[in-house]
Amino acid sequence: MSSITACPLDCYDACGIVYDNGKLKAFKDGHTKGFLCPHMNHYETNSRILKPLYKGEEISMDEALLKLKEMLDANLKSEALHYKGHGNFALMQDVLEHTFANMGATLTDGTLCDGAGEAGIIEGRGSNKNMPLSEIEKSDVVIFWGRNPHVTSSHLLPIIKDKTIIVIDPVRTKIAKVADLHIQLQPHSDMLLAMLMVRFFHINGLCDEEYLEKYATEFEEYYELTQTVRIKATLEQIGVTLGDIGQVIDMVTNKKVAVVVGVGVQKYQDGADIMRCIDAFGVSLGLFGREGCGIAYLGNSKEAIESPFHTKAKRVSKVNTPFDEFKTVFIQGANPLSQMPDSQRVRDSIEHCENVVYFGLYENETSEVADLVIPAKTFLEKDDIRTSYSHNSMMLMNKQLESDVGISEYDLASYLAQAYDVELKSETEYIEHFKNHAVVKIDGSFEVENRENIPYKNGFDTDDGEFLFLEEYDVRQNAEDELYLITPKAPTSLNSQFNRQEYVYLNSSHGIKEAEKLEVSSVNGTVILRAKISEDLRDDTLLIYSGTRGVNNLTTSKHSLDGKCAIFQENRVKILKID
Repeated sequence: MSSITACPLDCYDACGIVYDNGKLKAFKDGHTKGFLCPHMNHYETNSRILKPLYKGEEISMDEALLKLKEMLDANLKSEALHYKGHGNFALMQDVLEHTFANMGATLTDGTLCDGAGEAGIIEGRGSNKNMPLSEIEKSDVVIFWGRNPHVTSSHLLPIIKDKTIIVIDPVRTKIAKVADLHIQLQPHSDMLLAMLMVRFFHINGLCDEEYLEKYATEFEEYYELTQTVRIKATLEQIGVTLGDIGQVIDMVTNKKVAVVVGVGVQKYQDGADIMRCIDAFGVSLGLFGREGCGIAYLGNSKEAIESPFHTKAKRVSKVNTPFDEFKTVFIQGANPLSQMPDSQRVRDSIEHCENVVYFGLYENETSEVADLVIPAKTFLEKDDIRTSYSHNSMMLMNKQLESDVGISEYDLASYLAQAYDVELKSETEYIEHFKNHAVVKIDGSFEVENRENIPYKNGFDTDDGEFLFLEEYDVRQNAEDELYLITPKAPTSLNSQFNRQEYVYLNSSHGIKEAEKLEVSSVNGTVILRAKISEDLRDDTLLIYSGTRGVNNLTTSKHSLDGKCAIFQENRVKILKID
């Protein structure tokens, strides 16, 4: 017997899945197109935590729940911290935040992912409404700006066949190798390139003057700002030619253009400004509010959905969380010892916690140091519902099988709610609440109500309906002996889940041999990794995949200037052979 559910992973695609007699298969309709990504293809082969553990010893679930209550009772609940990850993107994940907030615990805010870029989008547009996949499918030209669809959104690939493809990326990715044009720019130079292209659009009369007059009357002031970028020196610095810009102009003129942007472009202190300049690139061509045109980043997956959960609470930053200020730390679906920046600071801080509780599916660096480990249910073993930050579907995730392993988020929240007199509705009531924010389509599927298929059709969501351009910018110069660090997602892992990489990638210009042991260092710390030689990288760049053990020894726990976001690529690095 088969039944339809949805992938739970934190991913652009948010795919429909068929569970058929114990096997996962792709939903044939919609953007999933009948195939699963590598993560879901191997989902059932990943080892999971099967039994609760206390101090390394197996205990029963009842004992684990009592132990959790003892930890919370021993200290004031106000001395507890709830730290939630986003490895699972279903909406019922937030029920534990509701419970902990109403118990008086502290929660987190900020983001380790996309917050700087979203802040820039909101500053310019007034809101973060994403260009859905259905509109990308209608475009003539797709610009992948720092996005590697073969890894992060493979279900885009079938809908971009026969389109003109432009790739702007420091890495010669798989999509770059088959693109009509690849601009392999210097890392952290996207803002300069975006400003220069707007300048050349204006010089060549390609800007949509009617659109600008209606929705971006301050464009001339922004154009003057672009004139402060020195053309020849900047192009030489960032590794771009006038010919590259000329080709972009030829390819986008009088075409429907979709710009698909990855999070890597905004992993810097000025990440908001970078995204705002890429948006300005789209505004200059009049891409917003038109069919088959727009800028696709990460939309707000909860747009137009009123949360039923009450999560008003004291909060600390998810980027530099002071774990040592709390007696009990409850970690849900996250691996801060790997995923957070500045791993040594995180390690030192967590070591000073009296009680560390890990609630999740898989063993990792954080579960290894936890005092109490509580296994979770998989998405097949519970009821849930999810939305997406790249399309407007709302997808039901009905329970597919019974299992004695683990406990669901709702059942754990229910246990704590009863213990601490927190008001909690039934699981069915919460799921029905979310469903009430959806409309049923002709094919029986759900779509979030009141979302626009073509966002910003009637202008932007700013006070006057106009786009707000960047007014000033700053550019950091790189020291000659330092290399750029880029930390993309790996083909075989998602954050710190699944098959994680163990290498540092660099090209042959450094005189390093394959598999040589290297010490990679930054102002924050070091990591020792084996080398992999790749001519797909620039001479000034090192690549370490984001799930690699130790990579965040190198990263800073400072925030982006806007958006309270981690800035994983801000630090420059050096290498030293140690063999």
